[in-house]
Amino acid sequence: MHLKPTSRSFLAMRLLTFAVIASCAYATARAQSKDGAEAKQPETHTQDGNTQCRSASPCTLQVYKIRNISAQNDANEVLVALRNVLEPWVKIYLVASQNQIVLWASPDQQEVAARLIQQLDHPHTTYRVTFTLTEMDGSKRLGTQHYSMVVQAGKRTMLKEGSKVPVATGTVTQATSASQTQFTYLDVGMNFDVTLDPYGDGVHLKSKVERSSALDERVIAGIHEPVVRQTVLEGEFAVPEGKPALIGSIDIDGTTRRDDVTVLAEPAQ
Repeated sequence: MHLKPTSRSFLAMRLLTFAVIASCAYATARAQSKDGAEAKQPETHTQDGNTQCRSASPCTLQVYKIRNISAQNDANEVLVALRNVLEPWVKIYLVASQNQIVLWASPDQQEVAARLIQQLDHPHTTYRVTFTLTEMDGSKRLGTQHYSMVVQAGKRTMLKEGSKVPVATGTVTQATSASQTQFTYLDVGMNFDVTLDPYGDGVHLKSKVERSSALDERVIAGIHEPVVRQTVLEGEFAVPEGKPALIGSIDIDGTTRRDDVTVLAEPAQ
């Protein structure tokens, strides 16, 4: 069978029309499917520091001086507070050698940081701590000794009064058969180790009071070694501010006497 030219042209036009209609229908179906998928998924927005600064006010770089820092740990605590309060995209740097914090953020975040640093940048409270050792024999007072020191809240302070007593730690034999004795030194006398923090109407005191004395000597392996007698009072106490508090008693060996230990903590002027 042979088709006429006119019939062939008509068939080609019909096939082309069907192809165009099918292509349009496929495109429409894909567009509808895509719109439906996007409608089902929640929109998420991730913004970094640059986006935040472009969308609002431009970011600025500020340097904050921390004037009451006395230890590296103090600066680290301020830095941690800033990172927990400010937005995650804010850039914060600590220059520990100069006690400065560098902050790159928008104006509203700079304002929050400035207020927070002002509230945290305060000097530690300083106290004058006085230990009083009162020598007692029963109910009779024989004498009193006072030991005072200035203690900064949260900082360790030590006070020593006495002598250093040499103690042999070993003997080294040289190649020439000569021997050499090595020594270390013990602190003998009164030793105080104090740390305190404000607590309510007073202070939380952590202290160690040590009293030692060198008595006679004993010969050990041919070396004269001193006999050291030691008494230690160590603990944590709640001490009212400005009022003396008895924290313990130290018995004096070989006698009926004792030392009553009283502590007084008051703000230093």
